[in-house]
Amino acid sequence: MRGIHKDFDPKGREYVYEAMANHIAARIERGDLPPESPLPSERRLADEYGVSLGSARHATRILRYRGLVTTTRSKGTFVAEQSKRRR
Repeated sequence: MRGIHKDFDPKGREYVYEAMANHIAARIERGDLPPESPLPSERRLADEYGVSLGSARHATRILRYRGLVTTTRSKGTFVAEQSKRRR
């Protein structure tokens, strides 16, 4: 199964969830996902990227660790403001 992101190609040495996190991080840096905008749900990300729900959850966890997104219980995951991102 392939997702809608045609430029996402998880081949190589990276795990699928790392490749997905890196792809989403690049989208954030390009401005495709602006600060304070909601990230799609993990289930929707899994569908968009053609990966398992577990891989989507792990990718989101990596993005949170990097400070690129924040998650608020019952509200969702949002792109972090530029000033709050880890360097």
